[in-house]
Amino acid sequence: MKLNNIALVLGLTTGMSGVAYAQDVDSQENTQQNNEEQQKVERIEVTGSSIKRTAMEGDLPLTVISREDIDAQGITTAEQLMLQLNVASNSNDNLASNSGIVTGEERGNNGASSANLRQQGAGSTLVLLNGRRTATHGLKGRSVDLNSIPFSAIERVEILRDGASAVYGTDAIGGVINFILKKDYEGAQIGAFADHTEAGSGNIYRVNVLAGTGDLYSDGYNVMGSLSYRSAEILRGADRDFTNTFRPDYGLSPDTRGTPFASLNNRPGGNDPLSPNYNLIGTGLINPETGLTNDVLNVLALPGMPGCDIYPDMDDDAAALWNRERNEGVSCAWDYPRAAVLQQPVESIDFVGRATKTIGDSAEGFIEVIGSEVTSNKIFEPNQITPWAIGVEGWYPSTGAAYDYIVDALSDYYGADQLNIGAPIAYRWRCMECGPREIQTTTTAMKVQLGLEGSIGYWDYRVGLGRASNESESQLGSGYQYQDQLAQAIGSGAINPFLLPGQEQSAEGKAALAAASAAGVMLYGGKTTLTQFDASITGDTGWNLGWGGDNIFVAGGVDIRKEAYEFNGDRREAAEREAIYNAPFDNANALDDVDRTVKAVYTEALVPVVENLELNLAVRYDHYDGFGGTTNPKLGFVWTPEESLLLRGAYSTGFRTPSFNQLFNGVTIQDYTGQDLADPRDCPGGELNQSNPDCATPIQPDLLYGGKVDLGPEESKQMSFGAVYAPTDNFSMNIDWWQIIIEGTIQTPDFRDLLENYALFEDNFIRDGNGVLQEIDMRYINAGERQTSGVEIGIQTNGEMYGGLWNLNFNGSYLIEDKKKLLDNSPWGDNLVGTHSRGNIPLRWKHTATFGFAKGDFAHSLTQIYRDGYEDETPPGVASGAVMPPYYDGEVSSYLIYNYSVRYMAWENLDVTFGIKNLFDRDPPFTAHQNDYSPGAAFDPRVADPRGRSYTLQLTYSF
Repeated sequence: MKLNNIALVLGLTTGMSGVAYAQDVDSQENTQQNNEEQQKVERIEVTGSSIKRTAMEGDLPLTVISREDIDAQGITTAEQLMLQLNVASNSNDNLASNSGIVTGEERGNNGASSANLRQQGAGSTLVLLNGRRTATHGLKGRSVDLNSIPFSAIERVEILRDGASAVYGTDAIGGVINFILKKDYEGAQIGAFADHTEAGSGNIYRVNVLAGTGDLYSDGYNVMGSLSYRSAEILRGADRDFTNTFRPDYGLSPDTRGTPFASLNNRPGGNDPLSPNYNLIGTGLINPETGLTNDVLNVLALPGMPGCDIYPDMDDDAAALWNRERNEGVSCAWDYPRAAVLQQPVESIDFVGRATKTIGDSAEGFIEVIGSEVTSNKIFEPNQITPWAIGVEGWYPSTGAAYDYIVDALSDYYGADQLNIGAPIAYRWRCMECGPREIQTTTTAMKVQLGLEGSIGYWDYRVGLGRASNESESQLGSGYQYQDQLAQAIGSGAINPFLLPGQEQSAEGKAALAAASAAGVMLYGGKTTLTQFDASITGDTGWNLGWGGDNIFVAGGVDIRKEAYEFNGDRREAAEREAIYNAPFDNANALDDVDRTVKAVYTEALVPVVENLELNLAVRYDHYDGFGGTTNPKLGFVWTPEESLLLRGAYSTGFRTPSFNQLFNGVTIQDYTGQDLADPRDCPGGELNQSNPDCATPIQPDLLYGGKVDLGPEESKQMSFGAVYAPTDNFSMNIDWWQIIIEGTIQTPDFRDLLENYALFEDNFIRDGNGVLQEIDMRYINAGERQTSGVEIGIQTNGEMYGGLWNLNFNGSYLIEDKKKLLDNSPWGDNLVGTHSRGNIPLRWKHTATFGFAKGDFAHSLTQIYRDGYEDETPPGVASGAVMPPYYDGEVSSYLIYNYSVRYMAWENLDVTFGIKNLFDRDPPFTAHQNDYSPGAAFDPRVADPRGRSYTLQLTYSF
């Protein structure tokens, strides 16, 4: 098999599927022959190199996903594509994984989904549109929003599974994803797509129109346009049974006593009538059966009372799992993860317009306009309300039937002599009547690109000038109330936190809630802009080394871009900013307008040393405002010791500057609400220990987040080595090893790392004059070193069977190591592969296998998708030894699903594809982690799709 043809089998292999086309054997062979002839004479540019060449298989591994593959899998967005790629990380960079409370680092995730390759983070993965950069998300500010990619206009997606800093820019460390749009089209086409779940909810729809006129070769011009609308419906946690988190025997239970029928709370000084905290249960009640002090309790859980489960999604609190044994049996919990959204409702509309005109015989100029508007709605559980959070006016008054009901229940069990009868009630209440919290984010993206491309003799040139922007705004919906009005309504008794099933708030209470609503208030907004000029030239030098190799090809270019970012918080006048309870305003991070200019020059050479050995040499110099210059080289090779074997390898360096947010974010404070933390100065790892008085009581320090203007850049080294073996026209395989080493990683320090290495990070623990821990500094730092490596495997084979054509594609990714040093002089930490993380889960093994069969008018595709298991999060009570659930094993099992599709092409103008996703309707594997600190609860949306089995239908009609 000729090595150029390896590109047809391997260079264009997809990481997800391989779709067989419904053609007879003779026409298939003719098509292949024509493609081979064209391949011999046409030089093309592929992602990863600026040099146009006739062979696509180069020194770096490249995955190309065709439009047909995307349609066969029923994929409608770039976010869905990332979830199926084996080289993509299982992180919280998609809408399904960042649908919860928006505080701290996750505030910028409203409405945004990002690409994250090889565990390196969204900021180290470069996303291109037609080979050029576009603006990053207006809120996030450091990575491109995949939801703004005009997906219906995509012709193919090229994924460079390695660094390309020397070609595209210093931040292309984890890899490059190049979304290539249709560039010319004649005719008209209408498409419609539906993806319906069998269990209901979470349906997806799309309609698109494509039209164009003019033939570039005969008419000298082409004008085309594409318009698409997509809607993804809401999928709530309550819509799927597996999201039930009342599974204490397996190590999972809701960690909240904020319940629809309010719990009672003690307060410091609560037994003193002169204290502002004077309340009904004072500092707690002595349990007559256990002798323990119950400090948070719910009267529904007491003996003789109706029980916690009279409310939907409410049950007994598994207090021991959270190191709260003193409240075992007397408190209730509410399954708030079931009130979360598993798929955010999203609507998007996008447009692509392009006009191309030939100039003479060897050049063409174009103008391209790309625009989109994406509206997403983050929806999560109603607020938990406490009087110490909303203000002193919010204590529940000591009058009325509800108060008497509470007093009678407590008196029957604890005795009236323990109560401060007549004192108000301190409570924890889940305000169901307030409605779920909603934050609607609208993102408008626009890009205008001018370009001129052509050739002079054996040289090809490209010049471009582009302007891109991305503006995003988040607005409060339901579930948010003005704090003072809410406190007054509860403190007056108009709103009752103690309603039994069947009871409703009074008309006065309903009116008070409606009047307190803050729906419509603008939360924050941001905008990024990118202005870029680029020019490159590539061609045949006519020189060779004289050792039997072909001529040397070279490329060179300049890249000048200006990046700008602005962020604004609360739009209301400062004097009129009435507090809104729990609204996650981000005013501390407001930036009027910051920008930087990056100027770069680069050169690349393709040097055939001898007939079967080729070197690829590249170097790029970038100058960043505020950081100075950096030079990053790349050395690659391709060696074909025999016709059927290709060996390849590359070494390059990278340099990633901090984002505007990482540099200029102000200091924000986040409450630590967990009950699982002790002072790490006195308690190893910050773990509670009931046998040590200094470690027996939980602490709740503030967590400080924000940027640092003195942050330095990350510096990286990327290495890869691989082989492509194609002994016949019907079989080929590839294997590639890779390694990425990053020094001075920009990160918010991991919470557990700080706790477990107190001596190294003592300065991050801020104390008052008495030595009491007040704050933990979680702001960005340049710390230590990170090393990641893995192996990627591909196998492709095809043949004839029963009068048709079949093919089998297998693609796997094996992660060898993911480890880090906390500081340059500290030892390497444990290998994190296969362990739980609150950000990215480094799965050991992932693979996709697709079998395709085409005969007559039908093309079938069956795809297997596998994701390895990993270590589960350990509940605090298990970690401390307080409890061992009988069925908790500390492992999350693997995830395996099958997708099927069939394409029917008998009609001349109508193309029909029907598919079934998750063919056997497999639920996601159970996990014991809580969604306060990790995405999902009882399942993990970073690994598994919560929608279940669904049926897809795509219709495309061409005029």
